Amino acid sequence: MHEGHEQMFRRRFFVSTLLSIPVLLYSPTLQEWLGFFVPAFPGSEWINPVFAVIVFAYGGIPFLQMAIPEVRDRSPGMMTLISMAISVAFVYSLASVVFPTQSAFFWELVTLIDIMLLGHWIEMRSVRRASSALDELAKLMPDTAERITDDGETENVPVSELEEGDLVLVRPGASVPADGVVEEGDSDVNEAMITGESKPVSKEPGDEVIGGTVNGDGSLRVQVGATGEETTLAGIMRLVEEAQQSKSRTQALADRAAGWLFYVAVGAAAVTAVAWTVATTFNATVIERVVTVLVIACPHALGLAIPLVVAINTSLAAQNGMLVRDRIAMEQARELDSIIFDKTGTLTKGEHGVVGIETVGAVDEDEALKLAAAVESDSEHMIARAIREAADKRSIDAPDASNFEAMKGRGVRATVEGEEVYVGGPNLLDHLDAGVPSALATFAEEAGENAQTVVYLVREGELTAAFAMADVIREESYAAVDALHDLDIEVAMLTGDSSDVANAVADELGIDTVFAEVLPEDKDKKVQELQDQGKLVGMVGDGVNDAPALTRADVGIAIGSGTDVAVQSADVILVQSNPMDVVRLVKLSKASYRKMQENIVWAAGYNVFAIPLAAGVLAPIGILLSPAVGALLMSLSTVIVAINAQLLRRVDLSVPSLTGLSPSGRPEPAD
Repeated sequence: MHEGHEQMFRRRFFVSTLLSIPVLLYSPTLQEWLGFFVPAFPGSEWINPVFAVIVFAYGGIPFLQMAIPEVRDRSPGMMTLISMAISVAFVYSLASVVFPTQSAFFWELVTLIDIMLLGHWIEMRSVRRASSALDELAKLMPDTAERITDDGETENVPVSELEEGDLVLVRPGASVPADGVVEEGDSDVNEAMITGESKPVSKEPGDEVIGGTVNGDGSLRVQVGATGEETTLAGIMRLVEEAQQSKSRTQALADRAAGWLFYVAVGAAAVTAVAWTVATTFNATVIERVVTVLVIACPHALGLAIPLVVAINTSLAAQNGMLVRDRIAMEQARELDSIIFDKTGTLTKGEHGVVGIETVGAVDEDEALKLAAAVESDSEHMIARAIREAADKRSIDAPDASNFEAMKGRGVRATVEGEEVYVGGPNLLDHLDAGVPSALATFAEEAGENAQTVVYLVREGELTAAFAMADVIREESYAAVDALHDLDIEVAMLTGDSSDVANAVADELGIDTVFAEVLPEDKDKKVQELQDQGKLVGMVGDGVNDAPALTRADVGIAIGSGTDVAVQSADVILVQSNPMDVVRLVKLSKASYRKMQENIVWAAGYNVFAIPLAAGVLAPIGILLSPAVGALLMSLSTVIVAINAQLLRRVDLSVPSLTGLSPSGRPEPAD
C-alpha cells in the first residue's frame, strides 16, 4: 500500500510541478518580486486559471478523496485539513476571476499543492523503507528448488509444489527452500537473516535447517518437514506483520493529539479570519492567513511520529532475532524492575559438563580425560557425553577401548591400552573397595557444597582422578546479569532444582533472588509475588513449561523458540537461546521510546510555534508567511521526524557496547 501511494504521489508531484511552471511565469506577483517579464499574447490571461484548475484536479483531488473517509467516520485529521486549505485557496482563486477587483491566488495554490505532494511522497517513501522487513524476509525464500526424484535425478520445481517428505538438493551458496532435516552432507549454514546469529552454523545429518537460510560451501540433501505457511520464516513474517500493524499506547496518544489538532487548527483559522477582517478588511490577505494556518497545522509529523518508529523498531528486532507479538509489551520492557529467568536451558545449557578435574599421582588432567573419554566412548549417558565434549575441547584424541561393560548403578568399565579402567560415582568406589586420597576427598567435598556431581576414574584398581559435573552455565549469562544490573533491573531465577543447586548457580552469576524447588504449576505464583511488591516483572522461559508464568508476567519472553514461532504465551520471542538478547530487548525498547518522545515533542511543539506564526502574530514587524512557505515548513517538520526515526537504526545492540560488561576474567559472550 505504501509503495503504491509513494508512486502515485511521486508521479503527481512531477506532473503537477511541470504544469505549475506556466502559472509561476505568468504570475504578476512573482514577476514583480523577481523582476522579470514574460510576453503576453491573446488569451495569456487564462494561463493561470486554466493550469491552476488542472493542477488542482490532478494533484489536489487525491487529498480530497482521502479526506472523505475521515469526514464519514467523524474523525477529521490531516487529509481534512489539507483539503480545506486547498479548497479555500481554489474557490477564492476562481472567485477572483469572476470578480477582478480581488487579487489572484493561483501561484500560491499550485505551489501549495506541489509541496504537499512532495511531502507525502517523502513520507510514503520513509514509511515503505521502514516497513521493508516483510519484503526482505519474503526475498529470503527461493522461487524454485531442486527436488530429488526416486531414480536419484534432480528436477527444478517451484517451491510452492514441495510437499512434506520430499528430498531436495541444496547446492553451495543456494538458499534452503523449506524447513527440514539434513539427510546427507555436511556444511555451514548462514542463519543470520532468521536468528540474528552472525556465525555460520554447522549442519550434519540429523540437524534441522530453516527455509530461507543460505547454505555454505558444502552440498546438503534435506528432507522437507514443513512448507508454505507452516515454515519458520512464514511464522516470523506473520509476527512481524502483526507487530507492525498493532498500536502502542504512545501511538494512541499521538492519534488523539492529531484529532484534537484539527479542531485547534479550524478554531485558529476562524479567529485569524475574524481578527484580520476587523483589523483590515476582507481581502486576499485574510484568505492567505486562513489557508496558511490550515496548511501549517496539518499533523503530518504527528501522524508519522510513532508509526515510523514502530516499523523501524520491529524491523531491527527481527534482524536481531527478537520477534515482537505485543507492541505494548515491547514498550513496557523499558520499565521492567525485575526479570525472572528460568534456570535450566536459559541461564544454563540444560546439559551436564565437566566443570572441574582433580588428579593424583603421575596422571595429569589431559591423561585422565583421555582415559575417561575412551571408556565412555560407547555410552550415551549425559555424563559420558560431557566427558567426551570436555576431551574434544582440549583436542584430546581418545584411544580405542574394548570389553566395554555398563555396571548398573555404579558406572562403566573397559580395557584401554591393555589396562582395566573404570569410570563411575561413589557406588563404584564401594564396589571396588577403593580408598580415596585426601586430595580427591577434599575435591569431592567442595564439589558437593556447590551442588556438583562427582565421578571417579579408577585405573588398574587405583583411584587416580575425579571429575566435577554440573549443568553448565551459559557464557552469555554472566554478561547478561551484569548488564541488567547496570540497567537497574533486579535479576531473579526460577527453578525446580534443589536449593543447593539453585544457590550455587545464583552465587556464580550474582543473581539477586532465587526461587528453588518450584513446581511448574506454581511458577506463575512466584511472578505474582514480585508483582505484589509493586514491581513490573518480565519472565524469561522456554515457552512450554513456563507458559503460565509467561502469561502472568507483565512482559513474557520466550527464549530458544526459533523453530516454534507460534508460542502463544509470550509477548516477545527470542529466536536464539541467548540471555544477552533480553538485554538487547530492554535497550531497544528504551531507545525506541526515546525516539517516540522526541518525535512527539517535535511534532506537537512545532505546531505551538507554527500556528501563531501562520496567523500573523509577527505581522507588525513585517513577517508574514505565504501558504507555500507554510506548506514547506509543514513538510520540513515531517522530514525532520522521519530522519529522527531513521536514526533509531544507529542504536548499537552489539554486546560490547552494553554497559555492565566488566573486563574481568569472566567469559565473554558468544555474540
